[in-house]
Amino acid sequence: MKNIFFFSVVCFMMVACGNKKENSANADTPEKSVLVLYYSQTGATASVANQIKSCLNADIEEIVCEEPYDGDFGATIERSKNEREKGEMPAIKPIASDVQQYNIIFLGYPIWFGTYALPVSTLLDSVNFEGKTIVPFCTFGSGGLESSTEDLKSHLPKSDTKEGFGIRNARLKYMQEEVEDFLKRNGYMEGEVEQLPEFIAQDELTDEDKRLYHEAVDGYPFPMGTPVSVAKRSTSKAAEYRFTASGPDGSQSTVLNSGTRTVQKPNLQKSLDNF
Repeated sequence: MKNIFFFSVVCFMMVACGNKKENSANADTPEKSVLVLYYSQTGATASVANQIKSCLNADIEEIVCEEPYDGDFGATIERSKNEREKGEMPAIKPIASDVQQYNIIFLGYPIWFGTYALPVSTLLDSVNFEGKTIVPFCTFGSGGLESSTEDLKSHLPKSDTKEGFGIRNARLKYMQEEVEDFLKRNGYMEGEVEQLPEFIAQDELTDEDKRLYHEAVDGYPFPMGTPVSVAKRSTSKAAEYRFTASGPDGSQSTVLNSGTRTVQKPNLQKSLDNF
């Protein structure tokens, strides 16, 4: 299995929400054509969903399970693992929103086992998203944005699934700035964003690079591997690092090509095929 690493060190800067940028697919659709549809167990994904709603003046609805997941982290893993093994999907309450009235659906979820949470699977099988633009957003402990986006594309071949937004739970206090940057950078919201320079090629690690890497992964519950090289780029807000690392099994990692993340302390993001 290939591991994906991304690491950034930047300065914090508050930005106010701007105005919604029109994204009408055709002239016959309502002006207000964005729906934020999300599942959240702990409230982390809900906070991102409400930030998107606020920035875009969008409609919003939560996906609710008939039998809510409860208990601690381990209890959720155990239940969802059993459901996956048995091929059982959790029942959800019917959504009130008429998806056909919207052009763009921001679809949010926590990452479970490297992809979107199981209640979202139930939604995808019960609602017709054909012809809709789908913008994924997710929260996670380690990673999973890219893998969940690919799974959405496979599950919704007749929808237009766009590049998504993801944030680690440990960095939710920086979520407002990151959401705004994502919405502006992808044309969903008006406002200027700084152009991102190319990364400098992978280079040997300095002692300071190694220190930053190990500071970021210290105490992480999953093995993160050993850094072997790093690529860097700088903007007015960020000094970003992409580390290539050797995994615990000796395999070489693949570097994640990702946009700027606004944080105040070193951060490492790893995409995993587990929870």
